[in-house]
Amino acid sequence: MLHHVEVYVSNLAKSREFYEPLLIKLGYYPYQEWENGFSFKKSEHYIVFVQTPAEFLEVGYHRCRIGLNHLAFYGGSRKQIDQLRKDLITRGVNLLYEDRYPYAGGENHYALYFEDPDGIKIEVVGN
Repeated sequence: MLHHVEVYVSNLAKSREFYEPLLIKLGYYPYQEWENGFSFKKSEHYIVFVQTPAEFLEVGYHRCRIGLNHLAFYGGSRKQIDQLRKDLITRGVNLLYEDRYPYAGGENHYALYFEDPDGIKIEVVGN
């Protein structure tokens, strides 16, 4: 089982504004906070967000480069996934694969895909 994941972000405040309501909705709670980062925890694992140092911001993120492609979370029932989708639309979040929602991952895979403020792909899977 994964212990934690650490994600470097381009704008810590924007990322917190994006992730806090999402992670709370998915059952996470605030865990740690310091000047250049914060984390949320659920069960025994947690996810950390850290401000990228200025000298590394220029390159930016792309999920097809070496490294992380996307983060996937369990999101509960299909009804909960559908409600999350509505909430994200209201917040103006960039949804991915809308033409294939909710089966963009395959006919037996009910999921919602969207991007965080840095373009990191997020997947929330329903059961």
